[in-house]
Amino acid sequence: MSDKKPEQTFVLIKPDALKLSLTGYLFSQMSETHAGFIIAATKVVNVTKMLAEEHYAEHQGKVFFPSLIEYIRGMLHYPDIPGKRRVIAIVYQGENAVARMRQIAGPTNPHVAREEKPGCIRSLGTVITLKNDKGQEIGSRMDNLVHASANLEDAEREIKLWLQPSDIPPKMRTFECAESEKHYYYKDNGLLTEFEPGSVGFLAPGNVAWKSDLEALERMEQGKEAPCTLNSVVAKYLLNRYVSE
Repeated sequence: MSDKKPEQTFVLIKPDALKLSLTGYLFSQMSETHAGFIIAATKVVNVTKMLAEEHYAEHQGKVFFPSLIEYIRGMLHYPDIPGKRRVIAIVYQGENAVARMRQIAGPTNPHVAREEKPGCIRSLGTVITLKNDKGQEIGSRMDNLVHASANLEDAEREIKLWLQPSDIPPKMRTFECAESEKHYYYKDNGLLTEFEPGSVGFLAPGNVAWKSDLEALERMEQGKEAPCTLNSVVAKYLLNRYVSE
């Protein structure tokens, strides 16, 4: 029997797809029967500002960034119904999962998707023109229904950003886990190992965490440079615990 772990990819069903009641259709297109993928995990997420900014960190400073954050948090499609602001985070696994899921999703731009691959998921999306306070066009935002990891590195980063190990059955986890040996708290964008008023605990001794998260926290605690930000570690451990700001 091979010890090789199955390839996994990360998918988000975004607020525009939920608003259009496309969830069932999307699950069908990405199903074990149609695509050969197995669902390793799925989670309904109330997206926090912290998580949204970490997910789209590469777009920080771009003109469409604020609109992108509001979009993924469901604020644009459900401006008056906070209880409906959510996404569905999914981990799929299977042979060549990343590349094949990208093919099923189609080109990032829905207009391009309709021209180059009609019938793909994103061909059902649209492009929204962004305007400033004066009504001048300043860019655009793509409401393209789903996110799918671009490569293996992104898949690992995104799975570890959106889900904690307990969200995935043990035999379906492909990344190393370990038990925390310490208490970890978060306060004012800083890391603490002892409780202070106003701090929030996100890991305790015995909690199972991604091994890479624990290694990063250890480096941060020692004042060393870590391979990721503190917020990227904290975000998934606080998901769905509080009403999102």
